[in-house]
Amino acid sequence: MIYWQLFWAFVQAGIFCVGGGYASMPLIESQVVAGHGWLTMQEFIDIFTISQMTPGPIGINAATFVGTKVAGVPGAVCATAGFIFPSFFIMLGLVLLVEKYGDIGAIRGVLNGLRPTVVAFIASAGIGFILLALWNTETLPKDFTKVSLIGCIVLPLALAAVVKKISVIRVLIFSGVLGLLLGTFLGK
Repeated sequence: MIYWQLFWAFVQAGIFCVGGGYASMPLIESQVVAGHGWLTMQEFIDIFTISQMTPGPIGINAATFVGTKVAGVPGAVCATAGFIFPSFFIMLGLVLLVEKYGDIGAIRGVLNGLRPTVVAFIASAGIGFILLALWNTETLPKDFTKVSLIGCIVLPLALAAVVKKISVIRVLIFSGVLGLLLGTFLGK
């Protein structure tokens, strides 16, 4: 039963995952954290961090990691297959349509309409991650003064590095080392 649940949860996330890996974050989070309670928000963020550091698409990597955590290797296979399944058939259908009818304005119109929604998905996930990084909460903090010093140091440095187009891997390694040093120094 858990294998089917993993497969179906990731089919639901994968079918609406328009815009790439970052757009998949809120969709996967709604399934694995809010929907099924397989992960806490902290575990989810950790899995997305690891997914970003490993080769391959972030959404597929996250599906594999979640599946492994929930039900071992068979769970990883089911979750990953579920995430890939919709994209494969949607792309196959679009390719056949474009091949048969050429560049269809309606398809372009739908994709142009989805683009702002993808930005909203990414922004929503980003806001949630900022709250967790700075206040260790998934919702607006009751006391904005109880902020994480480590988050206040690492977040702007990492953001500046990303804006300067420094390699994602380098930024992640630097941030991890800095977090370790600050945590050790600050006793946290």
